[in-house]
Amino acid sequence: MASPRDLRRRIKSVKNTSQITKAMQMVAASKMRKAQQGALAGRPYAALMNTVLAEVTANIGDFKHPLLEKHHTGKRAVILISTDRGLCGALNSNLMREAAKLDKATTLYICAGRKGSQFIARTKRQLAAEFTYKDTPQFSEARAIAKFAQDLFTKGEVDGVDVLYTRFVSTLNQKHELRPLLPVGELQAVEAGMNGDRTGATLERTGVEYLFEPSSGEVLGTLLPHYVNYLVFQMLLEARASEHSARMVAMKNATDNAAQLIKDLTIEYNKMRQASITNELLEIASAQMATA
Repeated sequence: MASPRDLRRRIKSVKNTSQITKAMQMVAASKMRKAQQGALAGRPYAALMNTVLAEVTANIGDFKHPLLEKHHTGKRAVILISTDRGLCGALNSNLMREAAKLDKATTLYICAGRKGSQFIARTKRQLAAEFTYKDTPQFSEARAIAKFAQDLFTKGEVDGVDVLYTRFVSTLNQKHELRPLLPVGELQAVEAGMNGDRTGATLERTGVEYLFEPSSGEVLGTLLPHYVNYLVFQMLLEARASEHSARMVAMKNATDNAAQLIKDLTIEYNKMRQASITNELLEIASAQMATA
């Protein structure tokens, strides 16, 4: 049974931990708001690019582009977008569980985030490249990741490229998804409503007639690489928003649990202290009665 001194030490230790988790919760909440705004602000642009691409591809005829070709190598690359740090609940573990389902022998991994790289090294899977990205993802970072994936695809080293990332739905809900990126014929748009419901996951025409200058083929040739770059950028934004949201919720839960534990330990300490005082009073009364 713990002594009063042990209980005091535990209460002090839990209070110190609670102060740390509270501070981390506040920091994560501050970053979360900015990350969520960035992710939500990028979705209309992704949706508009999706619409324009659908209209262009409807009138290209026999147009050919390296990003549209199909290969048959038997291998596929996956861009694994994870976090650099932990303490964000089950976000990374759920993502890695999904990555573990992929065929180990035929999958090449392009990791964005240290947690993903650590998982690939631990499970002895094929790592093609490793990238990092900032708390506020930059388009140049997304372009570097997308260019490496495009080079693998255009050189015929892989049949296609997928992206495994965490899509931001709400502060309390983040969903891991595996999305095809290359070839572009299999591409899906990254967009969702404010409540997390996807509003258009495929390339759909609007029925509005567009006039392209100089030609649909030339516009598409310029648009495709930028489209792929931007989709990777949007996925980085989604992943960061999911990370900060999950970390804020995890730290809030840790702070609440610490407060409850402090309350329980304090009650136990007070009971033990009260029992000790009662015993001392009984001893004094018994001594007085014995000397009377």
